[in-house]
Amino acid sequence: MNNKMPPPGFESETRIVALGAIIPLKALRAAVKQSHKYAQIASSIHEIGMVECPVVVANPQKEGTYYLLDGLLRIEIARELGWTEVECLVATDDEAYTYNKRISRLSAVQEHKMVVRAIEQGAHEDRLARALRMDVSTVRRRFRMLDGICDEVVELLADGPCPKNVFEVLKKMKPMRQIEATKLMIGQKNYSSGFVKTILAATPDDQLVLKRAKDQPQDISREQIARLERELSTAQKRTKYIEESYGEDVLELTIAKAYLSKWLKRPSIVRWLEENQPEYLAEFQEVAEMTSLASSATSLPAN
Repeated sequence: MNNKMPPPGFESETRIVALGAIIPLKALRAAVKQSHKYAQIASSIHEIGMVECPVVVANPQKEGTYYLLDGLLRIEIARELGWTEVECLVATDDEAYTYNKRISRLSAVQEHKMVVRAIEQGAHEDRLARALRMDVSTVRRRFRMLDGICDEVVELLADGPCPKNVFEVLKKMKPMRQIEATKLMIGQKNYSSGFVKTILAATPDDQLVLKRAKDQPQDISREQIARLERELSTAQKRTKYIEESYGEDVLELTIAKAYLSKWLKRPSIVRWLEENQPEYLAEFQEVAEMTSLASSATSLPAN
């Protein structure tokens, strides 16, 4: 067995690089500088410095210079602030054409953890609010966002595109119901607050943190919503089964197509089918002439 470890993708230590030695691989559009994101990053760097290092790779054509793989906005802001050098993470492989594809926006959970870490390390709420261009109350809400959310839900939504206000709705449910609601959102790929509020409306009182007030008007459509939820759950399981069996179906169809194509090249077999089983011949020829197995696999009738 080969136990050789793959080489690391980055140097073990960051490196201070002169801004003049960093070569961007693309130009920054003028409109970007007018965006809220640019202003937020500029404010953050001005208040608390550069938290996330830009990523560079050595230029093999000219020693001492580097191509910029990630961090164009940060580098531009550093130049505007009059910096002459910046701390960089140095990649050992040239990932210029794929690096940005591996980067995604921070999820709500990841953003919460960053706020928590910053405050735990001594950053004052007012300063953090200025850095992120938010109200202090918003920073406090981000800090408390996961209070009352069970660990399994946090793990399930760690990288998901889940809006922050969804967590406020989930907090009204008990842990097991939170997990059910989260799995339903993931299965349906629907993270909207409207969808999770529908799940909340269908939640029985004994699965809520606080029971509904007795004098609260009965929701006439609650039973209908509960039935809809059950139907969605059933559809989710059916979809999962189809996804799991899809690859096997395509493989079997590929084998069948090759087998039929081989036999239909024999004139004697074609003549016999034409005389005795013409309907089978038409179906066999249709399968043999398929050009797109992926689309055809889903259109075949079930056995």
